[in-house]
Amino acid sequence: MIDLIENVESAVPFIVLIVILVLLIKMAIKIFPEYERGVLFRLGRLVGVRGPGLVIIIPFIDRIERISLRIVVDNVPPQEVITKDNVTCKVNAVLYYRVTAPDKAVVNVEKFYDATSQFAQTTMRSVVGQADLDELLSEREKINKKIQEVVDEATDPWGIKATAVELRDVIIPESMQRAIARQAEAERNRRAVVIQAEGEKQAAVKISEAAEILSHQEGSLTLRTLRTISDMSNSESATILFPFPMEMRRLLPDLDKIMEDSINYRKNKKVDEGIEQKKEKIKKDIEEKRVEDIEDPEAAEEFIEKKGRETTHGHEKKEGPKEDPNESSKDKEND
Repeated sequence: MIDLIENVESAVPFIVLIVILVLLIKMAIKIFPEYERGVLFRLGRLVGVRGPGLVIIIPFIDRIERISLRIVVDNVPPQEVITKDNVTCKVNAVLYYRVTAPDKAVVNVEKFYDATSQFAQTTMRSVVGQADLDELLSEREKINKKIQEVVDEATDPWGIKATAVELRDVIIPESMQRAIARQAEAERNRRAVVIQAEGEKQAAVKISEAAEILSHQEGSLTLRTLRTISDMSNSESATILFPFPMEMRRLLPDLDKIMEDSINYRKNKKVDEGIEQKKEKIKKDIEEKRVEDIEDPEAAEEFIEKKGRETTHGHEKKEGPKEDPNESSKDKEND
């Protein structure tokens, strides 16, 4: 029993030595996967970047930090922004970046993950504040590219590459949403009216061409009428409108000429009635002896005929020829 205890006591230093060696080996050997790199510091000084694969360091002298080279997805929280046209809205985005230089990411910036996220938030507020609301809603690709360029330029000394920035959501007030909806509805109505007008214009052109073609051939309109009646007979409606062919107008009298003759007849009738009224008035004046200078009945009749002719010329012409003063004086002498 005593011998066993002595053997164990003598084996303890060897066991401790083995444990220490195992711990040292574990601390000295580092294995890095393909997507990681190790930044090695020896006594506080940067030695370089190690990996991937097996890396051996000196325990208690070397210190190594693992940096992942995979793309990091950072969710930028919603930021309240005032656009260029003074509209308040909330915007959130997604930032995609990766480390390209692990030594710069460790040496040049502290907690590069947080630094990149905070800088992306500030840049997003700045870029969105320089755009109008319409531009923010319709030209997101342009704003995304601008934010990416600014973030990439600022984080390049940190050894970080911003691969993409995507605006995920734009939250605007409810009143502005209603205004945008009314604007969109008005725009759709305008497009509908324009399209309808264009369709009517094209239809009018085609109809005019068809009418011109049909007017050049006799009987073509009648054939078209019969075709229309054939199409209408397939419907369930019991009413059929039968249009009168335009060629049948040749069998009827000329209505324009009839109307013109009727108008001329009415004009002549009114003129004759006016002449008769003038004659009656003159006769009445003679009877009442208002024309006292005329004693001869034949001269009186001649006077009445002359007045009738003057009345007729007055109705037919508004401005008649000027009277010859010699003839008028002779007429007066004869009277």
